[in-house]
Amino acid sequence: MKITDICEASIHFSRLVERASEGEEIVIGKAGKPLVKLVPYRPREEPRQPGQWRGKVKIADDFDELPDDVGRAFEGKHAEPSP
Repeated sequence: MKITDICEASIHFSRLVERASEGEEIVIGKAGKPLVKLVPYRPREEPRQPGQWRGKVKIADDFDELPDDVGRAFEGKHAEPSP
């Protein structure tokens, strides 16, 4: 796998996008370490089917209950120190 350095990729971005759109997978990295892969966009060929997760996910009965400490944290208030 050839890794294109991120600095090189920023200079030649248009060219890399063109190559990816033709089917090539472009790996972009930093210091020789792969970070991301540029691949062609492929729209879904079949429409999504609703209900595919039915019966596979369980929502806890207390899902909508917000614990007091979490509510205070969202308001920017710190938790009370324990004695």
